[in-house]
Amino acid sequence: MLVAAAVCPAPPLLVPEVAAGAAAELGDARTACSDALAVLAASRPDLLVVVGAADQDHRGPYPQGSRGTFRGHGVQFDVQLGDGDEGPRLLPTSLAVGAWLLRRARWGAAPVEGLGVGEPLEAEQCLRAGRDLAARDARVALLVMGEGSACRTLKAPGYLDERAAGFDAAAAHALGSADTAALAALDADLAHELQAAGRAPWQVLAGAAEDAGLDGRLLYEDAPYGVGYFVAAWS
Repeated sequence: MLVAAAVCPAPPLLVPEVAAGAAAELGDARTACSDALAVLAASRPDLLVVVGAADQDHRGPYPQGSRGTFRGHGVQFDVQLGDGDEGPRLLPTSLAVGAWLLRRARWGAAPVEGLGVGEPLEAEQCLRAGRDLAARDARVALLVMGEGSACRTLKAPGYLDERAAGFDAAAAHALGSADTAALAALDADLAHELQAAGRAPWQVLAGAAEDAGLDGRLLYEDAPYGVGYFVAAWS
């Protein structure tokens, strides 16, 4: 059963070693992520699963001990998903950022696994995956990594799209109120057009939390670099 969840953005720039001189720009987001992870630790889970967006080559489960790297972003910096032997493949970037957040929080409250999901998963498949995660143990927590639209400004990765602000506002409200029905109803095609990488992970969360009766709090909402970033805590 799901007992808590934290929702965080997953840009590599969240990691100060990657951001370098621009690290201060996401300082508030890091603080909010720390607060959300504190909610996870307080829930005393038996299992924590980090769920994040992944491309086709990186989808699927990742065992505890799986490693991630930020060397592709110009820094000699690696992370590991909990303790244990190294997994057979590298974490996708979203899960690597999640592993960094857990390392920063000195996570030791429960075993940690990962799950990479991507756009081809329709809403019902995401919901089913979430239900399966929630059934894994008596007390399950999720760290859900993903962003909103990437089309909020002219300089955004996806350029300006007038639909982006409305999509992000709906997502932020759903995340802040733990509205599983609203998350489940997010339009996958529109999310794809707006390059919203969080859609599938958020819908996994919606499936996991369907019968959990959790309350939500939105801890951070902004669009630096023209991308919607949200931090929320459910408990």
